[in-house]
Amino acid sequence: MFRHKLSQFEQEVVTIHPGEYFLTEDDTIIATVLGSCIAVGIYDPEAGIGGLNHFMLPGELARADIVRSPNAKYGMYAMELLINDLMKLGVRRSSMRAKVFGGGAVLRLKEGKTSIPRSNIEFAFEYLAREGIPIVASDVGGREPRKIFFFARTGKVLLKRIEARLIALVEKEEERYLERISSKPPEGTITLFGDAPGGKS
Repeated sequence: MFRHKLSQFEQEVVTIHPGEYFLTEDDTIIATVLGSCIAVGIYDPEAGIGGLNHFMLPGELARADIVRSPNAKYGMYAMELLINDLMKLGVRRSSMRAKVFGGGAVLRLKEGKTSIPRSNIEFAFEYLAREGIPIVASDVGGREPRKIFFFARTGKVLLKRIEARLIALVEKEEERYLERISSKPPEGTITLFGDAPGGKS
């Protein structure tokens, strides 16, 4: 990720890439470019705190067994990190609101991997439903990449469709990321997010 300024915005912009997330209490914009990946923005409109992740889920995802599927580890990990870190900043889970973007069919994938975009979308919606975090806006599916600007303090999102001439660049980045996470062995275990004893809810 990197921090920078864009002439059209007064706020600082933090750009994240596949496998990254960022959250803040400041009036900051979090930007990312999405192809088949998903970005979930979660924010507390009362506290003015929010964050955004960017993840890819390789392989099939069974809806009935979503939280135990080994294929959910990347999306699950991204959601766990974001939600837990928001709670560390004092955000109550009951105050969280979510916006979901991405899952476009932009990769020229080999046979057996064409379900990645749909699996990503299903995972994000299923996970948020299970955690009781309402989705107040979404823009998913289709065939075009998206660039989003997530205003962390308010949850406002600006979305732009990627021009056809830039689709190959998005595809190349996601292919490299998919190859990297597919070849990397599992590290450690994942703890499912739930109510912590004595914690805020």
